[in-house]
Amino acid sequence: MARISTVEQLRTHYGEAHERAVLKETARLHRHHIRFIELSPFLAISSTGADGRGDVSPRGEKPGFVHVIDDVTLAIPDRPGNNRLDTLTNIVTNPNVGLLFMLPGVNEILRVNGEAELRDDHDLRRRFEVQGKQPTLVIQVHVKQAYLHCAKALMRSALWDAATKVERSVLPTMGEMLRDQIGPQVEAEPEAAAIARYKTQFY
Repeated sequence: MARISTVEQLRTHYGEAHERAVLKETARLHRHHIRFIELSPFLAISSTGADGRGDVSPRGEKPGFVHVIDDVTLAIPDRPGNNRLDTLTNIVTNPNVGLLFMLPGVNEILRVNGEAELRDDHDLRRRFEVQGKQPTLVIQVHVKQAYLHCAKALMRSALWDAATKVERSVLPTMGEMLRDQIGPQVEAEPEAAAIARYKTQFY
């Protein structure tokens, strides 16, 4: 087996991109993109650190949690998390990000690539206030590429098919897995307790 190390080598294994796949890319958000974002309760954001290491982080909330400022600007609230700040640290050193928006039950995905910045403007943070609490920061993304991704990956995985649902009981609890990984000094928090704690930390 030989390593593929150039674009020329890569292309020998694949044909040219389909015309529609090329033409669908836009440099700003189309009205269908905007509607997709308004309906989406979940996205994954990719970023790259100063060391060149890539990272992907999930973001989720009620549909519409990402605000479309205009057809080239998105705003994403940064809700309370574990304070690792992997994505935020990466954005400070390298603004390039990729976003995948998903809709439960819909097999197409919206891909948005752009440059991000971190904002603490009071007026911007206030737009995302929930239960009297504002996000500490807002990730503002300046759109450079946007396009709808075809349904094949989600169709192959049958991600939304109820018959493929994985019962949570097939895995240990998060607390148990962390205890096994880190050591006995980590408490194996029961699943119900973890869920109750998460709900108090949403905003």
